[in-house]
Amino acid sequence: MPKNSKVTQREHSGEHVTESVADLLALEEPVDYKQSILNVAGEAGGKQKAAEEELDAEDRPAWNSKLQYILAQIGFSVGLGNIWRFPYLCQKNGGGAYLVPYLVLLIIIGIPLFFLELAVGQRIRRGSIGVWHYVCPRLGGIGFSSCIVCLFVGLYYNVIIGWSIFYFFKSFQYPLPWSECPVIRNGTMAVVEAECEKSSATTYFWYREALDISNSISESGGLNWKMTLCLLVAWSIVGMAVVKGIQSSGKVMYFSSLFPYVVLICFLVRGLLLRGAVDGILHMFTPKLDKMLDPQVWREAATQVFFALGLGFGGVIAFSSYNKQDNNCHFDAALVSFINFFTSVLATLVVFAVLGFKANIMNEKCVVECLRVLCPPLPFYLDPSTLRCRNAEKILGYLHTNVLSRDLIPPHVNFSHLTAKDYTDMYRVIKAVKEDRFSALGLDPCLLEDELDKSVQGTGLAFIAFTEAMTHFPASPFWSVMFFLMLINLGLGSMIGTMAGITTPIIDTFKVPKEMFTVGCCVFAFFVGLLFVQRSGNYFVTMFDDYSATLPLTVIVILENIAVAWIYGTKKFMQELTEMLGFRPYRFYFYMWKFVSPLCMAVLTTASIIQLGVTPPGYSAWIKEEAAERYLYFPTWAMALLITLIVVAALPIPVVFLLRHCHLLSDGSNTLSVSYKKGRMMKDISNLEENDETRFILSKVPSEAPSPMPTHRSYLGPGSTSPLETGGNPNGRYGSSYLLAGTPESEL
Repeated sequence: MPKNSKVTQREHSGEHVTESVADLLALEEPVDYKQSILNVAGEAGGKQKAAEEELDAEDRPAWNSKLQYILAQIGFSVGLGNIWRFPYLCQKNGGGAYLVPYLVLLIIIGIPLFFLELAVGQRIRRGSIGVWHYVCPRLGGIGFSSCIVCLFVGLYYNVIIGWSIFYFFKSFQYPLPWSECPVIRNGTMAVVEAECEKSSATTYFWYREALDISNSISESGGLNWKMTLCLLVAWSIVGMAVVKGIQSSGKVMYFSSLFPYVVLICFLVRGLLLRGAVDGILHMFTPKLDKMLDPQVWREAATQVFFALGLGFGGVIAFSSYNKQDNNCHFDAALVSFINFFTSVLATLVVFAVLGFKANIMNEKCVVECLRVLCPPLPFYLDPSTLRCRNAEKILGYLHTNVLSRDLIPPHVNFSHLTAKDYTDMYRVIKAVKEDRFSALGLDPCLLEDELDKSVQGTGLAFIAFTEAMTHFPASPFWSVMFFLMLINLGLGSMIGTMAGITTPIIDTFKVPKEMFTVGCCVFAFFVGLLFVQRSGNYFVTMFDDYSATLPLTVIVILENIAVAWIYGTKKFMQELTEMLGFRPYRFYFYMWKFVSPLCMAVLTTASIIQLGVTPPGYSAWIKEEAAERYLYFPTWAMALLITLIVVAALPIPVVFLLRHCHLLSDGSNTLSVSYKKGRMMKDISNLEENDETRFILSKVPSEAPSPMPTHRSYLGPGSTSPLETGGNPNGRYGSSYLLAGTPESEL
């Protein structure tokens, strides 16, 4: 090392030293490259490998084990949508027939893009901002848009965790507080709350006791203090889980990722033992083949694939960036995708088993209402106080008044032991005979299929339909505690990944203190989240959940695919994957990335835009006076807010593109410098004027740099062999030499 070198001056310190290439070239004494990590001579000895591992451990955290990493990815991808969104889509879109478009899109879009995000995160070892800044500087805004989308999702998602916390603590009592309507006493008079009597006990508890909801989004109604406290608890839990990065969140994942499966299996076993469970499961898996040709079904299936795997959020990239470079991310992509799909199917089985039980209860109520005197005793799950006189009671009245002839009653029907099938037989006979005057009789069909066809999605499924079914379970508080604890853990796992999608790229890019920035994010999000705990807050949750993130997320995913497949180069990317993994990925991915996935996503984006234009956005409002839901369109100011959210989420992409296209924003490639530490050398491209250390191109130790992709080598297509895979290292991961390259733009 030259005597006047900065490295010589600090040879006893462990600090990094940076010198410009021009200064180094002016010095005559050569650098000892044999002790360098880059090792131009290409030696792959033990010293080089040890130095790489030491440097990697020093500069970037790593997962404690492969199991911890897999659980983190599962915890992020498997969330509340698997429990209530997927079953609803199955019920709405043809039952078992919905599985066909979902599986097709999972294979041609989901798994390839999930593998792509895992690969770029693991290879470049930076968050979404650093990754896309390296792949294509002009599309570097993708990373910033991902952070904004994560922020939008995290704001309302943690509110849902707050709702689950509220129900969790309310579950420690018997009977459950939502099992019966409240009674209002006025002196000696006692009447049932009118709003509850018109709807149901669980519906009333959700809308009035929990949310205390207003009639529309325009009526704020002030803060709901109960939900405000629950939101504070939720953000405190999330903050403690992520404050130390993967060192803290990785340990949380052992419980938050595994516990939901224990609960789901327990619910499945219990559900299968309930009468009517088989009816619900058969109804769910009975395919309605005409739905398979509906474009809307395919659009909703594609959207569910994106959200289920967490594509475009940045969390997948952030988690994979803490992996070792020799990790088999191809296996991880297939494994996590399969587990995600398996979880969705398992949750659907549980939901429809329980809803089948509930449908049988409601159907039996429809038949035997007010017959408790005629056919005692009632089953344990029927509450006589909730029964109203109609249907079978009406038939008996018509028989006594000779409105109906007893000849119309099938001989096998016994009113003392009336079943739903008996009532259905009577109903059909009476309807056929009294065709002209049947409507005047006021009889309900009481069909099991009608109950099973009632589509309940999202919060309605979790906080109304499922909670109502659990009130009929023996030991109902125990099952309620387990259910809402499962929801809390599912939400926590997804929130950890969402927070990683925000904090990891910002910390990597701007070098802010991890703990301080993480705590600041949680505090900021809590105060902004107060918007969602107003009495009208549920309507804002609908706005953010259904509209604000979907379109920007679709744009982000399609640009990610284009950036890698068409700008960076699919062949080049495949070759680098081969060098990283030690084997060549299937040719299937080459064609999916290059052609099929971009085309499918372009169609999906177009369909989403058309859908927004054809169907004005709206929400289901709960009208207190009617005790019923009514679909309302967003007012003008809410539409303006919605459009602003979409624009803000997508805005960084064109802004960064224009700034770099017009050379108003440096891409960090104007200066080449060399960094040393105790005799070890790393080459990097950095912007010395702005102290930008985010563009390390040539280092073979990715832990030191945001962009440590190996020197780009020629790739002749699927099945070809790199001409540079020679001697030194038989697996080709560290070639016999490395080539100096110019800026990334020249390589693109």
